[in-house]
Amino acid sequence: MTEANLKPAETVRLKEQVQYAEGSVVSKTLYDSKAGTLTLFAFSEGQGLSEHTAPFDALVQILDGQALLTIGGKEVQAVEGDLVLMPANVPHALRAEKPFKMLLTMIRS
Repeated sequence: MTEANLKPAETVRLKEQVQYAEGSVVSKTLYDSKAGTLTLFAFSEGQGLSEHTAPFDALVQILDGQALLTIGGKEVQAVEGDLVLMPANVPHALRAEKPFKMLLTMIRS
């Protein structure tokens, strides 16, 4: 198990843990174990992840900004406070309509 910036019985201000970088996607792993991972991302406007699949369910929680997700061919607009499920083995992609930050929770078991 790898923990970065997570300590028992302490809060973490998620939006402050990753910063925007012009023309880039920035990621930071907060937690990694056999059960799953927690990874923060910051996408500058126009950046994204091309279509791909993952062998596990994943949850995207938008922390700031706005994103366009495409999951199994369906477009989903997501804004701050939204939570979106990306099922295992279903093609998905995302794009920053505006700069946005997200927490990706990958559920391995």
